[in-house]
Amino acid sequence: MAALKALVLNGSLKKTGDDESNTEALTNEVLKILEKEGVSTETVRLADYHIPYGISEDLGEGDEWPAVFEKVKEADILIIGTPLWIGEKSSITTLAMERLYGGTGVTNEKGQAVYYNKVGGVAITGNEDGAKHAAASVLYGLSHIGFTIPPNVDCYWVGEAGPGPSFIEADGMSNEFTKGHVTMLAYNLLHMARILQDNPIPPEGNV
Repeated sequence: MAALKALVLNGSLKKTGDDESNTEALTNEVLKILEKEGVSTETVRLADYHIPYGISEDLGEGDEWPAVFEKVKEADILIIGTPLWIGEKSSITTLAMERLYGGTGVTNEKGQAVYYNKVGGVAITGNEDGAKHAAASVLYGLSHIGFTIPPNVDCYWVGEAGPGPSFIEADGMSNEFTKGHVTMLAYNLLHMARILQDNPIPPEGNV
């Protein structure tokens, strides 16, 4: 059995080298569990790339999305990480979902959308509510383009209403609910990825 690969697309508005990403701190907790189980992992900070608006896997000169798309195609597990802004997933996360949608015309060797037999989940941080709304949006979007969505593959941490400490400052992993959902997210993604690796979805009716 080949080793599984997990990829995080971090939709933080911060580039690498800016302030710490609370979203990355949360997704790293998921990756720790996957790495312990022998999964190779990688995180892409989307803000580091020039990703134009559009519904295509490649928009030509200057478009850096194709490099990200190649990583998605190689992954067995995709985790979308996003902060909440005004109760919504971030603008960069929305952009990534649109570009993922633009890749649905790319197929695997069986003629299925290239996202078939991959599993998807979402991790969310924010100071106020909106986590379930954002999770519903991301998970539906992933399912719609071909990803398999296991049960309980959303984990999140949100602070109290109004300004306040974010995930890192507030020691968000001390929250038992968040900790429990990080574990469920990691293991349910892992279990389903292993199942699909051994028993891929047949092409009848979906090519």
